[in-house]
Amino acid sequence: MTRPAKNSGVRWRGLLLQLFGITVLPLTVLTLVIAFGSFTIHQRAMRALVGQRDERAARSIAGALGEQLEGRKAAVRSLAQHAASGASPANILAASDFVLHDFDGGVAFYSPDGARLAVTPGNNANQPEILPTSALSTTPNPWLTDLLRRAGPEPVISPAFAVPPTGELYVLAAASAGNGPIAVGAFSATALARRSLADVFTPSEQASAFVADATSQVIYQAGSLVLSENISKHPGLSNALQGQSGATYVPTATGEHVVAFSPIAPTGWALVVEEQWEAVTSPMLRNTEITPLVLVPALLLALVALWFGARQVVRPLQMLEAKATDLAWGQFEAIEQPVGGIAEIRRLQAELIHMAHKVRAAQESLRDYIGAITQGQEEERRRLARELHDDTLQSLIALNQRIQLAQLALADSPAAGSLAEIQTLMEQTMSDLRRFTRALRPIYLEDLGLVAALEMLTREVGQADNLRVEFHRAGSERRLTPEVELALYRMAQEALSNAARHAQAAHISLTIAFATQAVTMTIADDGQGFQVPASPAEFAPQGHFGLLGLHERAELIGAHLDIQSSPGQGAQVTVQLPTSKSAAQ
Repeated sequence: MTRPAKNSGVRWRGLLLQLFGITVLPLTVLTLVIAFGSFTIHQRAMRALVGQRDERAARSIAGALGEQLEGRKAAVRSLAQHAASGASPANILAASDFVLHDFDGGVAFYSPDGARLAVTPGNNANQPEILPTSALSTTPNPWLTDLLRRAGPEPVISPAFAVPPTGELYVLAAASAGNGPIAVGAFSATALARRSLADVFTPSEQASAFVADATSQVIYQAGSLVLSENISKHPGLSNALQGQSGATYVPTATGEHVVAFSPIAPTGWALVVEEQWEAVTSPMLRNTEITPLVLVPALLLALVALWFGARQVVRPLQMLEAKATDLAWGQFEAIEQPVGGIAEIRRLQAELIHMAHKVRAAQESLRDYIGAITQGQEEERRRLARELHDDTLQSLIALNQRIQLAQLALADSPAAGSLAEIQTLMEQTMSDLRRFTRALRPIYLEDLGLVAALEMLTREVGQADNLRVEFHRAGSERRLTPEVELALYRMAQEALSNAARHAQAAHISLTIAFATQAVTMTIADDGQGFQVPASPAEFAPQGHFGLLGLHERAELIGAHLDIQSSPGQGAQVTVQLPTSKSAAQ
């Protein structure tokens, strides 16, 4: 009987599957999910925290800038109110040193027609005069005339304009009270924004902040990030210019940036703060991000332990299992090959080898006993066949002749019919007795050889059971030892009997092939089939005594027995005998 093919290497089943699939893998996956899940939650929390921090910082800086602008507006309002009370503009400026330090571009009074009445110079002696003697002059201040026209009790502020030679941006704040002189103060918007943003970032931070006016003109930028050329498209700028505050996240080539924005209400300016939020966390917090990597060595150790278990425990056990299966099929040499592994497995194999020796000795004794029984059985069959042929059958032949003589003597008697019936029964009995005798002692086998005996056997089975039984021969016929021929004949007899009586087959074929290496006999049928037991040890418990007999006869002559069948697919019995064990002596 053919055994299932064995897979090489470690098979992923049994203990290995339990170790990896039920213990190591779930625990590792769970730990990794928890670790990296915590890392992801930590990252999201840090991201939101930096966004909230930058949003609050942007609002705070924008509020501080707005308060300073409101202070300058209040200062020019106060100067205009003093001038409206009739005081001399020059005296007012002389007595207002406490407010003049906020206007680094100078403070002046202008008449409604644009003539300058009094002025204090700016703090920078290298720059041109920002407040000219006449409002009609547009150098370097292009907004003075328009500002004087719009000035009223509520101070107004001009757009930012560049002053050579540095190009620093300045703005004007103007206010008037009634028909009195108009107070105008000039201050550097760049310097104001610089002072507000001076301590926001350190030089090493990957961050930037800038203040821009309504025309997207950058008044001042602090930080190390480089702004795009088209500043009007910068994230958050348009929102801040529309009076909105908030924070957004922008993906870049260097990582995700958080952009916070806030309006500067008194001037309609916008403040935008941008930084790479991953760089904000402290080195200690960044170190915690790599904590899940500690699990990598743990996973590697688990895999090493699993590999060790597979190599030293699981694989040796699987090899030992395969060898034990070979042992169950009578391959005693297979169990002798070492499988390695841990000491317990080696001791187990040693016990199996010891047991195999005992089983082999018992099996050899049993085979000798079965051989003796089989030989005695065949001897008894021959003796019985000879007695039936020489005594019983001859007596029946003599009785049949007496009946024939009685028929001749009583040809006209009414008893002639009864004698005819007796003669018919006698001939049928003689025919059955001859078939029974041939079954007990295949005379064709002794006289004509195995091929002729098998061909006659198939013919008798087909006639007796009304089946289509075919016989085929391949190769050049040669005589085998009497023991081998008798064993093959009995095996064919058993297989044909099983197919005819139990398989409910409609067609049976018997083929014997003579080759150089072996003699092969095959019996196949198209019957209902059956589930072949896993090993010969299960033949008797499952009631397959005929298969057990086939297996024992094959063992006695050193042949290989292969039984292939499945429910509904018929059956095929193949007996292959090596030439070295089949040649006649």
